[in-house]
Amino acid sequence: MRRPFVLFLSTLLLPLSLAHAQQTLQMKGLKQPVEVIRDQWGISHIYAQNEHDLFFAQGYVAATDRLFQLELWRRQATGTVAELLGPGELKRDLGTRLFMFRENREQEMAHYHPRGKSIITAYVAGINARVAEMRQDTARLPLEFKLLQTLPGFWTPDVVISRHQGLISNLTSELNIGRQVHLLGEEKTRELNWFHPTYAPEKDPKLTLEKGVEGAALFQDILELYSAFRSPVRFRKEDKSTGEVFDFQEWYATEKEYVGSNNWVLSGQYTQSGFPMLANDPHRTQTTPSLRYWVHLNAPGWNVVGAGEPTLPGVSVGHNEYGAWGITIYSTDNEDLYVYDTNPDNPGQYHYQGKWVSMTTLTDTIPVKGQVPYVATLKYTRHGPVVFEDTQNHKAYAVRAGWREVGCSPYLASLRMNQAKSWEEFREACSYSRLPGLNMVWADRRGHIGWQVVGLAPVRPNWSGLVPVPGDGRFEWAGYLPIKQLPHVANPAKGFWATANNNQITADFPHRNAIGWEWSSPYRAQRIEEVLSAGQRLNLQDFARLQADYLSVPARTLVPMLLAQVAPQTDAEREALDWLRSWDYQLHPDARAATVYAEWENQLKRALYERVVPQNARTHLRALSTKVLLDYVITPPASLGTQPLAQRDELLKSTFQSTLSALASRLGKDRSRWTYGQAANKHITIKHAFSDWVDEGTRQHLDLGPVPRGGYGETVNNTGNTPNQTHGASFRILVDTENWDKTLGINSPGQSADPADPHYRDLFELWAKNQYFPVYFSKEKIKAVADRTWILQP
Repeated sequence: MRRPFVLFLSTLLLPLSLAHAQQTLQMKGLKQPVEVIRDQWGISHIYAQNEHDLFFAQGYVAATDRLFQLELWRRQATGTVAELLGPGELKRDLGTRLFMFRENREQEMAHYHPRGKSIITAYVAGINARVAEMRQDTARLPLEFKLLQTLPGFWTPDVVISRHQGLISNLTSELNIGRQVHLLGEEKTRELNWFHPTYAPEKDPKLTLEKGVEGAALFQDILELYSAFRSPVRFRKEDKSTGEVFDFQEWYATEKEYVGSNNWVLSGQYTQSGFPMLANDPHRTQTTPSLRYWVHLNAPGWNVVGAGEPTLPGVSVGHNEYGAWGITIYSTDNEDLYVYDTNPDNPGQYHYQGKWVSMTTLTDTIPVKGQVPYVATLKYTRHGPVVFEDTQNHKAYAVRAGWREVGCSPYLASLRMNQAKSWEEFREACSYSRLPGLNMVWADRRGHIGWQVVGLAPVRPNWSGLVPVPGDGRFEWAGYLPIKQLPHVANPAKGFWATANNNQITADFPHRNAIGWEWSSPYRAQRIEEVLSAGQRLNLQDFARLQADYLSVPARTLVPMLLAQVAPQTDAEREALDWLRSWDYQLHPDARAATVYAEWENQLKRALYERVVPQNARTHLRALSTKVLLDYVITPPASLGTQPLAQRDELLKSTFQSTLSALASRLGKDRSRWTYGQAANKHITIKHAFSDWVDEGTRQHLDLGPVPRGGYGETVNNTGNTPNQTHGASFRILVDTENWDKTLGINSPGQSADPADPHYRDLFELWAKNQYFPVYFSKEKIKAVADRTWILQP
């Protein structure tokens, strides 16, 4: 085993000596000089004289701050992770190659912007300029490259247009629901999951496993390749040469729960400034570096500030001179698993519409560290990649994924939105956004607000999309819903619109099978709407308080029921009930009632899960949602026992007792120390991907925390349901369209991925306190907070 990597302080601080108030850099590939003003929070404000140079410079500064993040993205996009980490990553690369976009690149790049090819090419050239610098001066390479003893590779436009991070994995859920139906039947599966909208039993989604889909066969590792390439790369201490194989089902259950977000827009009629306001806080994994990257782009035809993945040109959330926009995930189902009968005499053929049809094949070669290259034969049906073949039972399984269509690189169509001047232009730009499904909200200086759902929504004429279906021709998509048929609203009468990954389609919406059935619990959205509809005129400080809101809507229902059932028998029970009785339902870090409630909700959820989910189905349903929990508690079904109400009440009481025992064990018997936010309870610690590879002294420069946190998975400030906050809003933005210089933002832990850079962790403490920095838009304001300036000379 390799010895821990020791990073001497002089090496760690080397890049700091390169910082100057103003620095001129010679940059081959530019047409004219570019000015890059870096403000004191690490945001690059790029002033270029033409479009090419603008995006060249954006690529260059992104690669300067996030080089290893970009390198890992490049390898995931190209299916070359095994070349770096060894055979343990071969299945990932196989999955990547199998699902890789291989269609017309010219048409693809033109989809995202009329000059998409030139923009993407310029962005790639800027990244490669930085890559070339680092390959020539390896002493300045970021830490990760030194640990892995590798160099960054050069980018191509194919990396930018890749689909390896499609975000929402409907397919995994589809297979798990199919397995549940086989084990438990349709009725029990409906009871344990929350499919929405359902307004009457006759409108419930269809869960029948059709003839041709053998339920027992669904328990094979059908999605092994799919899961491998959709999961994040992990670097483990035990084996530094082969990558990490981990439990995808465990990761997916967590990721599905917390890939969420909040956004809302408020009409000027209800703001103190008299102008519309916008708020957005996307929720993703809390990592270092952060997923998103702030940048300000200014050139003829462009003046936009905001954030997006540093791997993409433009910004996905932000504002220009005319309006602001924000995103949350909209859980459109654009994946289906097809099951085929294969020809016993020729397994390369599948049965379709009464005939044997040959699969299409493609040969690809994958480099593997320490081994000879692996030659893969990739197979496809008319629906898509073949992910599994059951030769013994003459079956094959293939995936139809809408995101393999042209125009499905996530967020890249934001380029069109960046130049929108009105709600009408913004909505037109939205028609090009095909992946992921998103709630787009808009607010502009002219007084307009709006909501538009975007993303490919396949029309399923005769099935729900919730379980696998035969691939024999009976279950075919009938195109996609056009943008005008996707849910939307302009200037709503109530004066605001809010989304929190909740379903908002009405009972009469005609295309439920196209939109999907699986959504986040509704409680974050309910709380946001409660605050926005209170009738008070709000300002950005009010919006900031709402983004930081810790109120638990489920607690309002559950706590009174608990108080009505439990007669305290001990001092501990009496004191805990007193806390809850006087509690305001806010999970503040210093609240002891919050500690008791959050633990009790978890204990109740776990006990109910063990009561109602059979042992043989638990691998395929890892947890009950909070919405399902409340449904069981409010209206106990017969599945709880012969006396459902009494069984419910017994669960409330027994889990309260186990809660106090668990807290005493974890936090100690001194109940005065049972505050919610603390290292032993609710907190955040962010470990660097290579934390376990280095010595303790270096690790202190890489890891962050622990710091106390509040909230949980159902609060607007979504901090998850685990003691350590692994997901949530690392990026936030607040905009008052009255004055763009009033914009507030945050991006934890910082803009830079370099531990030696002051901007590696400078925003972490600010974020942990639910605070913001000003995001200035006017050059006068920007210059006043400038940290350094680069002049990039051609």
